[in-house]
Amino acid sequence: MAILLPETTRTAADSLTPRQIVGELDKYVIGQAAAKRAVAIALRNRTRRQKLAPELAEEIAPKNILMIGPTGVGKTEIARRLARLAQSPFLKVEASKFTEVGYVGRDVESMVRDLVELGVDMVREARLEEVRAKASQNAEDRLLDILLPPAPPGLPEEHDEPVVRMPTAAQGDEKSSRTRDHLREQLRAGRLDNRVVEIDVREKSFPSFEIIAGSSIEEVDINLKDMLPGLFQGKSKKRRVKVPEALEHLTKEEEQKLIDMDSVARAAVERVEQAGIIFIDEIDKIAGREGAHGPDVSREGVQRDILPIVEGTTVNTKHGMVRTDHILFIAAGAFHVSKPSDLIPELQGRFPIRVELEPLGRDEFVRILTEPRSALVKQYVALMETEGIDLTFTDDAIRRIAEFASVVNERTENIGARRLHTVMEKLLDEISFEGPDLHEKRVTIDDAYVTKMLADIVKNEDLSRYIL
Repeated sequence: MAILLPETTRTAADSLTPRQIVGELDKYVIGQAAAKRAVAIALRNRTRRQKLAPELAEEIAPKNILMIGPTGVGKTEIARRLARLAQSPFLKVEASKFTEVGYVGRDVESMVRDLVELGVDMVREARLEEVRAKASQNAEDRLLDILLPPAPPGLPEEHDEPVVRMPTAAQGDEKSSRTRDHLREQLRAGRLDNRVVEIDVREKSFPSFEIIAGSSIEEVDINLKDMLPGLFQGKSKKRRVKVPEALEHLTKEEEQKLIDMDSVARAAVERVEQAGIIFIDEIDKIAGREGAHGPDVSREGVQRDILPIVEGTTVNTKHGMVRTDHILFIAAGAFHVSKPSDLIPELQGRFPIRVELEPLGRDEFVRILTEPRSALVKQYVALMETEGIDLTFTDDAIRRIAEFASVVNERTENIGARRLHTVMEKLLDEISFEGPDLHEKRVTIDDAYVTKMLADIVKNEDLSRYIL
């Protein structure tokens, strides 16, 4: 018997080899072949693990990954795209957020709780797709009951003319059915959209108090909804709305009735345990040097708090107990000041795969501007198209933009591909502002235009430090 991942995750992961996973990542992230290779192997290993016997599969822990590289080179994007590819619950957290626990910081276990909430949302959406047709049918029937209340047995319908002899029950049912079918056709055709109906709407009611104990409200082991059910239910009231709004409201009510939230919670916990991915960014910010004093002491404490989560522990959430043994952890940091060896040895050992991401230069910037599906040039062309402007970039202009971004990164702080956003915004500032009022709707961005808009700023190092 094999351990199986949830159906959607299994299908997505099984269908892609490591080489194909890298190919999919190449559509969104330029370069960084080593990092893509590492995450592709990690994802494929999950597929391999589910085909093993349970006893052996339980012993195989995921090989967590430590990405080392400057900001803006694609560390977060690789992890995010990987999670979408695998249809896995994915959470990004900043390691530095946990350094302030006791003041305004967060409990380390909150990352697992947040991941479970994301898993619940994913499973709920999948279940909604399954019951949407049934819920729509039920809502339609409820709305028809409001538009055409069933006649009391043995009595003529409201709009029938008086007759001497009472109709039989079969005749009454047949006529009512014909009327209801005719009304259903009108409803689907939209001919009843202007009619107003009265429906019961439950008001959302939330208590105006909060219980704080420890560092998380979930540590309060009291279920107030069970103790005071009426407090959280809200009151229902009559509302007069048009037919489309009533149908939408009734459909949502029927969807909630058809979804078993206990089953959703169980499936979400299973998906998180077997397929969850947590991306811990800025892990270098909690890497303290040996024998250091002051803030470095608390940084080491945060590392020791994170350690059991990465090693494998059980976290109590409102949807049940969650084991973190098989959650994949991807950590990332620039490590400008500190180095990976400054992490405590136990935490280092839990990230056996280390990949170094390369800084980006002019050639990579040219590819980033044009190749990905959501390339920056494509984004700005689409934005200007909404104003009726046909915006075109020449190849020389794109190369010059990449060159300017690379120069500014070298002279000031190297923020990687994020520099392209600031350069593009400054370049297209006039067109974005004047766009709606332009008479000439065909605009070409060439080498000369890029030089005119950016050259002076790039040459002035002090000015580029603040503007670009």
